[in-house]
Amino acid sequence: MNVTLLNTVPFLYLGAFAFSVFSGVTGIARLKRIATPCWVTGFAVHTVGLLYRWLESYTLGIGHAPLSNFYESLVFFSWAVVFFYLVLGFFKKSEPLDSFILLTAFILIAFASFSPGIDSQIQPLIPALKSNWLISHVVTCLLGYGAFVIAAVMGAFLLIKRSGTDEQRLQLEERIYQCMVIGFLFFTIGIMTGSVWAHYAWGRYWGWDPKETWALITWLIYAGTLHVRLMRRWTEQGIAAMTLVGLASILFTFLGVNYLSGLHSYL
Repeated sequence: MNVTLLNTVPFLYLGAFAFSVFSGVTGIARLKRIATPCWVTGFAVHTVGLLYRWLESYTLGIGHAPLSNFYESLVFFSWAVVFFYLVLGFFKKSEPLDSFILLTAFILIAFASFSPGIDSQIQPLIPALKSNWLISHVVTCLLGYGAFVIAAVMGAFLLIKRSGTDEQRLQLEERIYQCMVIGFLFFTIGIMTGSVWAHYAWGRYWGWDPKETWALITWLIYAGTLHVRLMRRWTEQGIAAMTLVGLASILFTFLGVNYLSGLHSYL
């Protein structure tokens, strides 16, 4: 049942994206008004689907938060993107970048829902995952990723956008900075809780495995970018470009490391 619910979400996000784009192209405002119920409904179904999956795991006798495998991590990653889209009020701005934030959420959950290589079944936790640190670590990391993704979408938009006043571009750069700060705080907490979890699971705080190494690289990219931004040594285009570098590191940490090392779970 939870998979059925979650499989409807990509179509709702895609519908919201389509109506938003058509509204921008045609100038028909009512299409934008149709887009809003689509993504709001999608987010509600997304949330209910995650909660139902959590409850369903208990009926199977293997109760745990829906954060234990690659499918569940992708689904929550997509949820985090829309969560920040809602909390930060980007849908009120009526800007083209809103559409691409929704498109990103659609791609993540569509990949989870329809990729033949991803198992959507609820699975028992392996011993290393049976820890109270599981939720705090994975949730904070993926919330950080969600904020970073929105920063990257805005960064790409800033690099492509040639029109607009200097004030508008500076305002967009300020919003990018705000998203990066939020993402950095969550991601830092995620790394810290992951280290504590690793200590209880394997007896060490840090092991330099590929996932840990690339998480550190990602953290350093954003730490360096935020530092340089505070020092005002780069233009807004430079900051925007670094959001894309950070996104590439996130995708490699989240996706590439799993496939290259033969792992198919998010730890």
